[in-house]
Amino acid sequence: MFRLDGKVALITGAAGGLGDKIARTLHAQGAKLALTDMRAEPMEKLKAELGKDVEVFVANLSDAEAIKNLVAEVEAKFGQIDILVNNAGLTRDNLFMRMSDDEWQLVLDVNLSAGFKLARGVIRGMMKRRAGRIIGIASVVGVTGNAGQANYAASKGGMIAMNKCLAQEVASRGITVNSIAPGFIRTPMTDVLPEDVKKALLAKIPEGKLGEAQDIANVVAFLASDEAQYITGQTININGGMAMI
Repeated sequence: MFRLDGKVALITGAAGGLGDKIARTLHAQGAKLALTDMRAEPMEKLKAELGKDVEVFVANLSDAEAIKNLVAEVEAKFGQIDILVNNAGLTRDNLFMRMSDDEWQLVLDVNLSAGFKLARGVIRGMMKRRAGRIIGIASVVGVTGNAGQANYAASKGGMIAMNKCLAQEVASRGITVNSIAPGFIRTPMTDVLPEDVKKALLAKIPEGKLGEAQDIANVVAFLASDEAQYITGQTININGGMAMI
């Protein structure tokens, strides 16, 4: 089940831990990978490990021209893009009254506007083929909000709303558009948190543990597959019960 043989997947933020796991999982299901990030070295290592059907594209997603070129380069290399995973994201946390215009704008540019421009760039080909999958990696804070993250929460909440709109526009052409909203996922950053902070964090999660990147990657693979053809405009919350939405 959930085979993706011959499908071309463009994955943004592929140099990070979550992007890496998504890439490995889709490749294991038979997908060809177009990996993009600003950091080439981690992607090149992943390409060397996975072997065939993997290409690396370095791009700055805060640059509109770079996004346009990225789509063209991937299509020139692979012929088409069947799956878009809008995973790239960054944070610039600050209290609302102290947040600068630059902190606000950069997060919105990368986390939301880049996803809009990439989706707009790939849907023309998807519509012609009457098939496609667009998957956005949002966040639980895009649903619940979080103090000190007005920019990040706005970008992820915006992604969820944007994907619902796009889903309605392209559903008749065989394209599904969904969002995944992870809760707290175990990463190198959470590994070094003080024990009292970890304890307070885990107290908010009914399952009593952090999620794993694989938990997210598994759902990406499902939503990208033919088995998920009747699921669109949805937000899949993966948070151990922290927010039962």
